[in-house]
Amino acid sequence: MSDNNPLLEAFENAPFSKIETAHFKPAILKAIEFAKAEIDDIVNKNEAPTFKNTIEALEFSGKTLDRITSIFFNLNSAETNEEIQKIAQEISPLLSEFKNDIILNEELFSKVKQVYSNKESFNLNGEQLMLLDKKYKAFSRNGANLDLEGKNKLREIDKKLSSLSLKFGENVLAESNRFELHLENKEDLAGLPEDVIEASNEVATSRGKEGWVFTLEYPSYIPFMKYSSKRELRKKMALAFGAKGFHNDELDNQENVLQIVQLRFDRAKLLGYKSHANFVLEERMAKTPETVESFLNELLEKAKPAAENEFSELEKFAIDLDNIDQLQKWDAGYYQEKLKQKLFDLDDEKLKPYFQLENVIDGVFTIANKLYDLNFTEVKNIDVYHPDVKTYQVSNGSGKEIALFYADFHPRPGKRDGAWMTVYRNQEIKDKINVRPHISIVCNFTKPTKSTPSLLTFNEVTTLFHEFGHALHGMLANTKYPSLSGTSVYWDFVELPSQVLENWCYEPEALQLFAKHYKTGEIIPQELIDKIKKASNFHEGMATLRQISFGMLDMSYHAVDPTNITNVKVYEDASFEPTKLYPEVAENCMSTSFSHIFQGGYSSGYYSYKWAEVLDADAFEFFKEEGIFNREVAKRFHENVLSLGGTQDPMELYKQFRGKEPRPDALLKRAGLLKI
Repeated sequence: MSDNNPLLEAFENAPFSKIETAHFKPAILKAIEFAKAEIDDIVNKNEAPTFKNTIEALEFSGKTLDRITSIFFNLNSAETNEEIQKIAQEISPLLSEFKNDIILNEELFSKVKQVYSNKESFNLNGEQLMLLDKKYKAFSRNGANLDLEGKNKLREIDKKLSSLSLKFGENVLAESNRFELHLENKEDLAGLPEDVIEASNEVATSRGKEGWVFTLEYPSYIPFMKYSSKRELRKKMALAFGAKGFHNDELDNQENVLQIVQLRFDRAKLLGYKSHANFVLEERMAKTPETVESFLNELLEKAKPAAENEFSELEKFAIDLDNIDQLQKWDAGYYQEKLKQKLFDLDDEKLKPYFQLENVIDGVFTIANKLYDLNFTEVKNIDVYHPDVKTYQVSNGSGKEIALFYADFHPRPGKRDGAWMTVYRNQEIKDKINVRPHISIVCNFTKPTKSTPSLLTFNEVTTLFHEFGHALHGMLANTKYPSLSGTSVYWDFVELPSQVLENWCYEPEALQLFAKHYKTGEIIPQELIDKIKKASNFHEGMATLRQISFGMLDMSYHAVDPTNITNVKVYEDASFEPTKLYPEVAENCMSTSFSHIFQGGYSSGYYSYKWAEVLDADAFEFFKEEGIFNREVAKRFHENVLSLGGTQDPMELYKQFRGKEPRPDALLKRAGLLKI
């Protein structure tokens, strides 16, 4: 049956070492056949539709396809190549078509509708009712009620969208990979720390070049922009970074952006919604574009005066220090770092020796143990897709298996930028067996060099905690149905577990567990901890304004009829106007590499980072009141938020944990934007 295709054989863990790229397409085609047969079984059943024979059967169908595609698409993000990208372009329309075959199957929808209409007669519990509601909406919100012409139109739109968003991401990755700043004169390295210079030399050597090579990968780009005193070189790097997908060449994304927003709007209109944002937000805590816009505007009102003051202070500082004419975007990181050092006597180079990657990993594991009684044991016998990937068995205090955890920390040419969490196997309870999840986090942290281990910037430390917070949400899932499990929650709620965990990075009690000097073993001095706390609100107004600007750009594309948008750059500039601080850069355009909304799942959802910050600040206040390692508060968070996934309305889950609804005051206070 498997034709020696490891993806079609039964496997516990993803069999990476056995998989060849050529296995994917045939395995996915075969898995689509299996899934279609399971759907046919549901449709052809002669007995009356029930929750069990229709809704549950639908929920547990397509498992083989889910597992294969989760492996494939993670590799397409973490370890891709031209062959994988070509297969992605071939199979994405097929998967989109298959999804529509289910959603637009009239006989299947008729059965789902019957169960939905008679739900009172089935004596369902809360989780079952949520699953029924979700399944019914998956049909009704995605074209099941359309006529034949409408259904065909929807299929066409979905095929085009899946192809366009893949192409968008491929272009961004190719743009990142094709740029390098090759330096051969030592004086061009002025201001750069030794470890950054050493890492760039290793990159040059790996590319068969003399000297030093800097790339657009974050661990190379960010330190260069922060420390290089060569303004012209910073400008060169910034222009390259900001012009990804904006060169009017074969990797240009302008037309892709215009087509994606237009198709999303057409799809929403076809389904009876005013805009793509109206469609998306119906299934979010925020509910409407008006709520999101009002939320962002309220934050803008609070943050803008602080941001403008911070910007004026920074510009004056830069002019006084180096007599520059005007503060530009490529000056931001450099002068912010200088000013931060002056105000707080604190910079990443002082902190990095205390944040060796292995120690930070141990630290986040220890914190998970103190809060949730979890133990992590590294195992070497689990198949991985790259030697960099580490694997851990996760168990609780009683020795019971909780999850399998993969971690992939360093940048590579085949890996996209950023950091994310993904799932290789969902948690579920079937036939009385609690199937435990396989969870992965993927990051792009500073690599070790010949002389120095991987030392993280403080920003990388918070990123690791953030992604690990998502991982905990997946690991501690304890629901019956996989589509309600772990991070399968509203997108403006999904960032709560990740963002709340970042708070521990600022607490002395937590830092003392893992922030140890990599050479001496000395625990981070209290003086440095105090400085981290003090500096945590440094330029918070500007940081908040930046996040608001991205949320507003997202909404400006998706909460309107985009038919009249003809020039991506002009439109983007107009959207950024209310949040603008720096002079505009004609050569740059953010939209053409805004992967969150054009490749990832954040369209009409970028606001959710700030939305979840309100929740996380309020939630962490509860931990602070009772003690950051208080087991009782952690138990409430575990049982009401982390383990219940999407089984209840998220605001209800939050209130069960906190005892009340969240208020923005905790966030504004933490950010220093609310005077106490």
